[in-house]
Amino acid sequence: MKPSSLNYHKIKKRYLKFLKSQEIMSEPFRDKIGQLNKFYLPIGNMINDEYLKSKKTKIIGLTGGQGSGKSTISNILKIILKEGFNLDTVIFSIDDFYKTFKERKLMSKKISPLFLTRGVPGTHDTRMLHNCINNLKKRKFKKIMIPKFDKSIDDRSPKSKWINVSKNPHVVIFEGWCVGVTPQGKKDLIVPINELEKEKDKKKIWRSKVNKELIEKYQKIFSLIDKLIFLKVPSFKYVFKWRLLQEKKLRLSSKGKKTMTDKEIKNFIMFYERLTKHMLKILSKNSDTVINIDKQHRLKSIKFN
Repeated sequence: MKPSSLNYHKIKKRYLKFLKSQEIMSEPFRDKIGQLNKFYLPIGNMINDEYLKSKKTKIIGLTGGQGSGKSTISNILKIILKEGFNLDTVIFSIDDFYKTFKERKLMSKKISPLFLTRGVPGTHDTRMLHNCINNLKKRKFKKIMIPKFDKSIDDRSPKSKWINVSKNPHVVIFEGWCVGVTPQGKKDLIVPINELEKEKDKKKIWRSKVNKELIEKYQKIFSLIDKLIFLKVPSFKYVFKWRLLQEKKLRLSSKGKKTMTDKEIKNFIMFYERLTKHMLKILSKNSDTVINIDKQHRLKSIKFN
């Protein structure tokens, strides 16, 4: 089922209004209507078709490197699903389930100092995340609170800022840079991938623990995903470029809160490099939908597997 012409008009209006609000903080969007017709509407149709199979809450995983556009695309899909198909959508990020600063500090003392830095598997509260997705999928729905993480203070937000989900959504968009990633083989962990691993993870303690967490805890969470969408960046160097742009947005919207310098970002993304490169190799085959992003940060092609 595709949106009717009346619904298409409503989608288009809200979509253009949303893009305009985003352009205040970043580069202008190009070929807006072309992108809507070629990428966003087909994905909206795919999600609606998936929902209609059982009319149960569907978990849509949206994954891709930092700065690939996950938040923007999540919000566009929410508009399409509501205006086109009357489906209510809840969006949250794996980032919102980071462990508190205190918990990561303890982890950094017990296992490796590198675990103080949020990002990699092992730095999320997997029990809370699994319970949350499980509850959202249940037919007998109980209202739940979804946490929020404040990156400017590097800690979980107070409960007053959490998302209160009081009724069962039709669709959940679960986005995040490592959503759906599979573990690496032991032999892949041997050679350090960058300066950070070479200097600060000489005994492979940090990367081995990250991989162990992926095996033991994250696969259980990712198995709850009904459809996985992968935003494929051209290469890892664009993750750095687009992460800088993301920080620029954050500086404009965070009203004097602490943000990162370019050098800090360069060091920060080294924590993400190993798994991002691994994802570029494997997720083209393992995802239900693959969107290729070009070097100009535009959606280039789409493939439904």
